[in-house]
Amino acid sequence: MAANKENVKITVEHLEKRFDDLEVLKDISTEVYEGEVVVVIGPSGSGKSTFLRCLNRLEEATGGTIVVDGTDITRKKVNMNRVRENIGMVFQHFNLFNNLNVLDNMTLAPVQLKKCSAEEAKRRAQDMLKKVGLTEKAESFPSQLSGGQKQRVAIARALCMQPDIMLFDEPTSALDPEMVGEVLQVMKDLASEGMTMVIVTHEMGFAREVADRVIFMDGGYIVEEGTPEEVLLHPKEPRTIDFLNKVL
Repeated sequence: MAANKENVKITVEHLEKRFDDLEVLKDISTEVYEGEVVVVIGPSGSGKSTFLRCLNRLEEATGGTIVVDGTDITRKKVNMNRVRENIGMVFQHFNLFNNLNVLDNMTLAPVQLKKCSAEEAKRRAQDMLKKVGLTEKAESFPSQLSGGQKQRVAIARALCMQPDIMLFDEPTSALDPEMVGEVLQVMKDLASEGMTMVIVTHEMGFAREVADRVIFMDGGYIVEEGTPEEVLLHPKEPRTIDFLNKVL
């Protein structure tokens, strides 16, 4: 589905992030539209994950503004729990609760945060497990799952909150190569359904196939952004060209 340019879901203006003396993000400005899939690439240490974590205030911005669905989340008084109900986040290392089975992992937040009944939460969780092809794993514990299955559960868990936006922080980098495809397929399906997504990844083939826009970051800056064809196949900036020569 095409991005809806009429509806801006995320606006980032002059974002800066420092950790003590280390300046990690320097004057980042961009927009993410409804239904758009934005893939963020770049070398390790370029600020990609920090940028993503600022979008739901897991990291506090040092300067600039971030507006998500009309709410300036850089304001001190903002109710971030309310904002985060509409932003799903999938991490590199799954972050599942090892002492809970799959179904309980998935129903915990909807029941506690959304005031959703246990019955409704369970029905939704079963729907989402079906979506990621893991219906039979509802009673399993994380220790009984492969890495790819854990990550698919993590995605399904985030979807149980019925978010408007999904953020993915290198969702396949902790997986064995043969498990990467099953996770990327779930993400492709989400993209085709029109989910707004911002994805930090090293999977260039996925970026080329699924992204509406690719952002290349280096040294805390957005160096280049455009369509996959513009950035991945015909990059203009020397730093982008150098990076792609090493990874493609």
